Amino acid sequence: MNVLGIIASGVAALFITVALAKGARRAALRPHAPDGSGGRAPRAAALRRTGGATVVLGVGTAVGGALWLGAADDSAGSVAGLLAGAGIVAALGLVHDLKPFRAALRLPVQTAAAVLVVCLAGLSPAAGALAVLWIVLVTNAFALLDHADGLLTTVGLVTAAGLLACAALGGDPALTLFPATLVAGLAGFLLHNWHPARLRLGASGAQFTGFALAASGALIQEAAPSGRAAWAALPVLATVALADTALVLISRRRAARSLLRDTDDHIAHRLRRVRVTVPGTAVLLALWTALSVTTATLVYAELLHPAFLLLPPAGSVAAVFVLLRIPAYTPPRTAPSRTAARRTAAPTTGAAIPSAAPAPGVAGPAPGKGASSGTARTAAGHPTVPPPPTGRSAAGVAAERR
Repeated sequence: MNVLGIIASGVAALFITVALAKGARRAALRPHAPDGSGGRAPRAAALRRTGGATVVLGVGTAVGGALWLGAADDSAGSVAGLLAGAGIVAALGLVHDLKPFRAALRLPVQTAAAVLVVCLAGLSPAAGALAVLWIVLVTNAFALLDHADGLLTTVGLVTAAGLLACAALGGDPALTLFPATLVAGLAGFLLHNWHPARLRLGASGAQFTGFALAASGALIQEAAPSGRAAWAALPVLATVALADTALVLISRRRAARSLLRDTDDHIAHRLRRVRVTVPGTAVLLALWTALSVTTATLVYAELLHPAFLLLPPAGSVAAVFVLLRIPAYTPPRTAPSRTAARRTAAPTTGAAIPSAAPAPGVAGPAPGKGASSGTARTAAGHPTVPPPPTGRSAAGVAAERR
């Protein structure tokens, strides 16, 4: 595929994504009737949540148009399989955005989509099995990054740029088509996804992005020239996504929490706890990704020794151990007991009223019984009246009564 075709496809993906995202943003910001509980309009919330469909349509239209024009040359089958598999997982994510279901149900569909990519690419059984496992793992790892404004968009953009560079240096230039259009589509969507985000990638856009990056990396690695350290260089591009997944799994395992229930324990959540802003979190993770991508690209281009590939994973492991020290789960609040609540509600200010001695001729309470056992009575059987808290003696009160 020539350079002009790649540029034209990228420009088409950029304009289509920007136009669709702008229309979706206007529709989401348009005032709608709120729901019965007084919250936001459900239609506007659904439009914001399904904003990633604009990236899917923009990138898919550009890649499909290039395939129709015959720009992919001999790799049309591989690119078509990649587009079909990414479209399948995007459709599954769109269904999840509209009506959420369990995350475990996604794995069979993602596996089937990965098998489709492997079969159309013509990989050997051993390489195909490894590629399927890699695609499913990295797809879910990147999808987990969609928990903060602009985070997955920036990380995916930098990763796609690294894949574009590796594909341009590899043996099949046609494999640059998908990374080039993905870079353009994510760049156009970032205008609406930066903090404060008006649109979100959602499950549809997140799974599409993760699947496209993982499958592109597998195909580029398969087409790499022999003798090049592609088997070790390309996996480094997913270091940040895999580090976030490892952090989540380790922390939930330690806290005896469900591994599939999403909570605020990702990298971005922990950085927020140490006062890092939302845009600052996206920038930090983009820089982290850029270091890994640059190292992998230079090693793939044989400009650095393969030993440098150990630096990004080692730094990621150290970062995970540091982030594990930041508390992610707040301790459960225990409800106060009834006795403690009564003690708290009881007044503690003011002087206590002293108990007066019984007046002459007045029978006091029976021994062993408190005042609450009954009302004190006189010898004639009439109930007694407690003296006022004036400090006067009982004898004086009796004299006044006479």
